[in-house]
Amino acid sequence: MDGQELLTALSIIEKEKGIDREVVFSAIETALENACKRNYGTSQNIKVVMNRETGEIKVYAQKEVVASDDVYDGFLEIGLDEANEIGSKSNVTYELGDFVDFEITPRNFGRISAQTAKQVVVQKLREAERENMFNEFSSKEHEVETGIVEKIDSRGNVVINLGKTDALLTPKDQIPGESYYPGQRLKVFISKVELTTKGPQVKISRTHYEMIKRLFELESPEVFDGIVEIKNVAREPGSRTKIAVYSNSEDVDAVGACVGPNGSRVDVVVEAINGEKIDIIPWSENSAEFIAAALRPSSVVAVELTDEDERSAKVVVPDDQLSLAIGKEGQNVRLAAKLTSWKIDIKSETQARATNFIDFSRYDEYGDEYEEEYDEEDENLEEYDESVEQVEEYESDDVNEEE
Repeated sequence: MDGQELLTALSIIEKEKGIDREVVFSAIETALENACKRNYGTSQNIKVVMNRETGEIKVYAQKEVVASDDVYDGFLEIGLDEANEIGSKSNVTYELGDFVDFEITPRNFGRISAQTAKQVVVQKLREAERENMFNEFSSKEHEVETGIVEKIDSRGNVVINLGKTDALLTPKDQIPGESYYPGQRLKVFISKVELTTKGPQVKISRTHYEMIKRLFELESPEVFDGIVEIKNVAREPGSRTKIAVYSNSEDVDAVGACVGPNGSRVDVVVEAINGEKIDIIPWSENSAEFIAAALRPSSVVAVELTDEDERSAKVVVPDDQLSLAIGKEGQNVRLAAKLTSWKIDIKSETQARATNFIDFSRYDEYGDEYEEEYDEEDENLEEYDESVEQVEEYESDDVNEEE
């Protein structure tokens, strides 16, 4: 490869791969300097210059200018008087500390330079492709992408093709109970992108709570535009998710914007996460109202915020809805606690009145229907004792913690 061939190749690479030619020139020069020292065993300060117009390559030995009486190593140093004598031929004046270049281009340097240049260009091409790919996927970090299942290995890892690269969906990032097959189209959440020597490593997940937000952004223009905010997400992948939504416009219903006409929008999201149930809860600055809404589908009789510093609350629900409020294995109240970031102590109305759980006199809106006396030995109380003991109090987890 002669100089002109190299320049032509670099022009093509610059256009097609987006690699700056100056970066490649500098890399070739550095590589050739190392090649000279390696092939010719010199201890001199070597400088390689590649002409940007012709592609011609020359090698120089650099000597530092020192006082004429202080020259210790003739390979590395030159006296000031001698340097200025050489410089006078080209009208150059040297000072102490400057460097004088002496051309020492070896006879067979063309073969070495061509081989080195080729290696550098190939290396830079690979680096540029890795960097370009990294930049492309970095911009997609924390976004949802559609990939295609390529294979499932013996350890349960699923290889997902994302177009220009493959990503590994590990068992911990898979939705419990979900099955996969080659050729399947799958939406995944890009949780992190790292640049490695082998290229960008893309970490993906189908269990990340933020995946729910991104899916609703794709389906609901109001969410995408920021008119409707998804304030919090509490998720137990493969089972149930609760999201708290708020509208910044009086003309837009936050819940309706997420549900869509005839449930069309939420249905698409549910289908994308393998049928996982989604409860859409209206967010409120009023913590009591928010807690009551978060316990849906159960209705709530009263909410008492017992300690705002500790963020603990007592909740009373109708007798026939205690099990619904608690949910299977405590899931409903557990998700409500995560969503609201409040500790929730929940009891049935019968038990609450019998144990003075809260001060009912503070809740005037409930009227005279609660003036009836409740006996501690009442059969209704016994009926709910077992359920209440199982879920006496649920501490909230950080809603933004990865599941």
